[in-house]
Amino acid sequence: MIKIIEKYPILAIIFITLLMLLPNLDTLVVTIMEARNFITAREMVNDSNWILTTMNGLPRYEKPPLPTWLTAISGMIFGMKSLFALRLPAVLMIAFSGVYMYLFSKKIKLDNAQSVITGLIFITSFYIIGIINEAPWDIYAHGFMLVGIYFVFQFFEEQENLYKNALIASFFVGLSMMSKGPVSLFALFLPFVISYGIVFKFKDFKKKLLPLLLFIISFLLIGGWWFLYVRQVDSKAFIEIATKETSRWGNYNVKPFYYYWSFFTQSGMWTIIAFIALLYPYMIKRVTNKKLYKFSFLWTIIAVILLSIIPEKKSRYLVPVLFPLAITSGFYIDYLIREFKNLKTKKEIFPVYFNFGLFGLIGVLFPVIVYILLKDNLEGLWLQFGIASTILFIVGLLIFYYLKEKEIKNVFYFMILFMVAISVFALPLQKALYNNPNFHQITHLNDSVESERSINSYSFRSLTPELLWYYDSRIINIYENDSLQLPDDKQFGLLIDEKDVDLLKQLPQNFTTEEIGEFDLNYFKKKRKRLIRKYYLITKNTTFE
Repeated sequence: MIKIIEKYPILAIIFITLLMLLPNLDTLVVTIMEARNFITAREMVNDSNWILTTMNGLPRYEKPPLPTWLTAISGMIFGMKSLFALRLPAVLMIAFSGVYMYLFSKKIKLDNAQSVITGLIFITSFYIIGIINEAPWDIYAHGFMLVGIYFVFQFFEEQENLYKNALIASFFVGLSMMSKGPVSLFALFLPFVISYGIVFKFKDFKKKLLPLLLFIISFLLIGGWWFLYVRQVDSKAFIEIATKETSRWGNYNVKPFYYYWSFFTQSGMWTIIAFIALLYPYMIKRVTNKKLYKFSFLWTIIAVILLSIIPEKKSRYLVPVLFPLAITSGFYIDYLIREFKNLKTKKEIFPVYFNFGLFGLIGVLFPVIVYILLKDNLEGLWLQFGIASTILFIVGLLIFYYLKEKEIKNVFYFMILFMVAISVFALPLQKALYNNPNFHQITHLNDSVESERSINSYSFRSLTPELLWYYDSRIINIYENDSLQLPDDKQFGLLIDEKDVDLLKQLPQNFTTEEIGEFDLNYFKKKRKRLIRKYYLITKNTTFE
């Protein structure tokens, strides 16, 4: 199997990505970031807002539209209500990025086996997988940027095809900007350029000034036309949104400079591997290509430093760091494959046994752990539990076996299989955690309550994106800026947060209220009140008029 993967690496990376992510693509619940993006895609299709993008009918220019276009097209083909359809483009983008991680590794002259390892580490890193559910638009920005970097590297290194490489690079850098503005330019491209300049040096730069200028002009045009158009056509909304977004960089979700310095944990099961790979004095003596290791190390660290400078910080902003980190981690895996059988000191051996042994132990104990934790909630899931337990138990044993034999290459590939098994067979068991007895999907309101009563519904303050997504339509907010704007309807429904119920006293005396029920999107007992809305029937009594 390993020989097949190394013989057909591109097909293997694509196949493993799809096998890992497609079977349960619609299992995870929609998050706030997903909901915003999916609503925008839905309104693109329903209202033809392909350029002047909206959310609940209001301008949403915080993000450029390229990923939303791709999502909307997938929804048009497979169904706008299908989470599988809406998440599919992001999965394909992960596979695309994984392939280019392999190709870029080959381009910088890593051998084929190590390049495959780099690609597989990347696609199985925690936040690369989690990005589908947490912030799906990031993978487009950084994935397209990686391809741009692939051609920029050739532009820097080669004397031929300068204009060709410059134009292709500008196209993909432009697509990155059309996915999330200049974010990836700062977080992935700039660290690459700095680290390249330090390690490889810029050669014959004078000969490349004209094609470099063409590169800059081209990617600015490709990536910037949407911003210029919206700025011209809807300048007031665009400026308001842009001002709000830029102000957040310095005063919203502000964290200390060192907040990102546990960044290697975002690689998930590769955390210990990544940490050791970043121990420069240790690794530089053990890698076969010191120049390339220094390059990937600097690229990783410089990316973290630049991100740390920005006051606003979120864990998902670390996604671009996982690109060079996968290359850096691959150096350590390559070293272990070559030398682990010869290692003698406990300081070098223990972390390897601990890291891989931990996941072997999780696999072996998976049946026991899950049974103890979820035995009362596995009704209807026993077959799934049995399959997941059997496969993970076997994979865990094989990890232990090859670890004992010190066959690290086999251990590595069974770690990949472990991640695939978790995603395919264990992920559906999360349904056993859905234990909120008050769960009530808001889709029911749009599907039946409104039609049965022949009424329209409104919201008291804005609905959270998740509620709005599942409501499956626009909904007008009748309470903004501490002002209540009543509709003309003689009877209507009103979605309202429990904390705002007392404000219904502001209704004129000829209005009566009747609580109909409550919509609760919390799948778990631990409640997030932002996902709960009470539903009132508001009736205007015309006899008082």
